[in-house]
Amino acid sequence: MSIVYRNSMKTVGKFVPESLQPLWNHPAGPQTIFFWAPCFKWGLVIAGLGDLQRPASQVSLSQSSALGLTGIIWTRYSLAITPKNWGLFSVNLFVAGTAIYQITRAIKYQREQAALISTANGQ
Repeated sequence: MSIVYRNSMKTVGKFVPESLQPLWNHPAGPQTIFFWAPCFKWGLVIAGLGDLQRPASQVSLSQSSALGLTGIIWTRYSLAITPKNWGLFSVNLFVAGTAIYQITRAIKYQREQAALISTANGQ
């Protein structure tokens, strides 16, 4: 950790209310990457929620599968590390959830299209 960073955190820490000091000084608190990385990862959740408006025909199964799998893996990892990182857990749970929902939509759409094609062909 650089001297500039350490000194700036000490300075900012003086202004943090007493009630928030336990969070501020937590090993996965705002002074660490373990806090900020999950905060920025919420952008993936917001994008996933925005994609719920996208037609199911435009949902990428490979992209959604990759997001779902990484969400599941990192959700598990966040509980296996010390200290447990609940911010990482929650964001990855939502990443996995939105991705799995998109996968479900895409598979349902593909099955409906296959049924329409087989009906149109008289099968």
